[in-house]
Amino acid sequence: MVKHIAFTMYPVKNMARACKFYEKGLGLKRTKNYDDKWIEYHLANGAFAITTMAMGVRPSANSGGSIAFEVKNVDAAVKKAVAAKGRIKLRAFDTPVCRMAVVADTEGNAVTLHAKKR
Repeated sequence: MVKHIAFTMYPVKNMARACKFYEKGLGLKRTKNYDDKWIEYHLANGAFAITTMAMGVRPSANSGGSIAFEVKNVDAAVKKAVAAKGRIKLRAFDTPVCRMAVVADTEGNAVTLHAKKR
């Protein structure tokens, strides 16, 4: 029986570059570092990890699964992500229940920035 999501993991090519994007660009706080090969960011409802140890797996913005981070302000989050060398994959847009955008991290992985409408 599944209890909760333990973690979501993205492969990266350059750990230092990826850490800078997630920490400075998205404001995540590093909580675990395993020999600079697996780094975790624990959030209230799970963990996000980046790794250089995913053998045969390459970063991709088109490979299916993706993570969506809940943010306070999508437009401000996109601006900060782009300043940290991310690139816009899908410009911010509104739905009846949220505003979201998709950026690619420095490694090429898709990251959705999402804000629920109140």
